Amino acid sequence: MNKTDRLVVFHLDDQRYALYLHAVQRIIRTVEITPLPEVSGIISGLINIRGRIVPVFNVRKRFNLSVRDTNLNDRIIIAQTKKWAVALVADRVQGVIEPTEGQQIPSEMITPGMELFDGVIKLEDGIILIHDLERFLSLEEEKILSQAIEQGKESKHD
Repeated sequence: MNKTDRLVVFHLDDQRYALYLHAVQRIIRTVEITPLPEVSGIISGLINIRGRIVPVFNVRKRFNLSVRDTNLNDRIIIAQTKKWAVALVADRVQGVIEPTEGQQIPSEMITPGMELFDGVIKLEDGIILIHDLERFLSLEEEKILSQAIEQGKESKHD
């Protein structure tokens, strides 16, 4: 974890989250999400971005936030993990920040049970949770997702 990495800050309800800028490919307006039957609730469905099938993570469900329908003001963050591109729906995207020395605290220094997060940024007006996409899915969810992406690619060619 590079302490000076820039972060893309986004909102879900009143909480701020962040992804490392180097992982974010683009931010787009909401598009239609194709639901996937028999797939973990952590995966909302698939979207087609310029011919590429991208799974949409349900970050609200993963973070135990109230579920709501997407609306036209939402944004979709397209990011790259080590294995594939993924999409996250955010209420809004605040922008890019570059934490100063001492603002970023690794999750292991805060409390056990923060496996989904890489750490926090402490600011005068609150905190930002830094999300680790590599830890988002369990091994079983990754397997289901991989199968769903393959099915999505096959149905695209039908």
